[in-house]
Amino acid sequence: MYTYQGKTALVTGASSGIGKAMAYALATRGMNLILVARSEKTLNEIALQLAQRHNVRTEVIAADLIQSEAVAAVQKSVQERELVVDLLVNDAGFGSYGHFETLDPQRDHDEVMLNAAVVVDMSHAFLPAMVARGEGAIINISSTGAFQPGPYMAVYGASKAFVLSFSVALWAEYRTRGIRVVAVCPGPVDTQFFNAAGPGSQHMAAGGKKVAPEGVVAKGLSALERGQSHVVPGGLNIISSTILPIPSCHPERQRRISLPITTDPSLRGGVTFCDGSNGQGLFFTIEPCLSVDLTGLTHQRSYLLRVQDGVFQP
Repeated sequence: MYTYQGKTALVTGASSGIGKAMAYALATRGMNLILVARSEKTLNEIALQLAQRHNVRTEVIAADLIQSEAVAAVQKSVQERELVVDLLVNDAGFGSYGHFETLDPQRDHDEVMLNAAVVVDMSHAFLPAMVARGEGAIINISSTGAFQPGPYMAVYGASKAFVLSFSVALWAEYRTRGIRVVAVCPGPVDTQFFNAAGPGSQHMAAGGKKVAPEGVVAKGLSALERGQSHVVPGGLNIISSTILPIPSCHPERQRRISLPITTDPSLRGGVTFCDGSNGQGLFFTIEPCLSVDLTGLTHQRSYLLRVQDGVFQP
């Protein structure tokens, strides 16, 4: 278990989406909050609401973390306010969609800085004090995109793969020293992410239902409490991150898996997977059944899915 009451969490990207949902969830658990994002006005509104509703201390630090001195400024502000960060939540990030050669190089650079470098810098800023106290926790928001290269969102997927690898490595280093580290790897979430990523990015979520950020946060906090290194919220996302690890460069491909799919209520109604290896997305659906056994054995409720000419065929 993990004790929240009376401790302090610093949440980046706290003005919207998963970061905002995380702030609300932590406040309900009795945590004081340091909210970090660019929009000071929005943060102040959230901070006031949480303080009044949950009787917790809320602090606001407006910062554009992409800027080179921003993390140092955040750290200094925390120290000047004599605050102790017990839980660090690295949520700030964004994605870009399109052919790599058409994307703005500066935007891609900023994406790497915010999604990956800032996670490292924030960890350097606050992890040493946790180690000295013998207690602390870090939650890093990654993505199911961490499990496979993502054509047309190459930089985003690579940055999230970094976050996952980095998080699991820190988990292994510090799990016997009182520090918990967990990477949360959601699939499509109902936030402004795809609007910010640009036209066409909705293809990356096609065939999958966007989940509420509150659900992602609940799974992340549950994983933190259990001491997990990472978590993939949602049965569909667990499957897609397992059976679609690498996009195909060959026009024909076979996929074979073996898994029960009715143990998770979220899988009822059919399972649709998306593989964006052709730029438009390749899709196949497994209808509800007792099990899906794609080991090549021929029996009832078994399927072999093939891709030929851009179409999945049973």
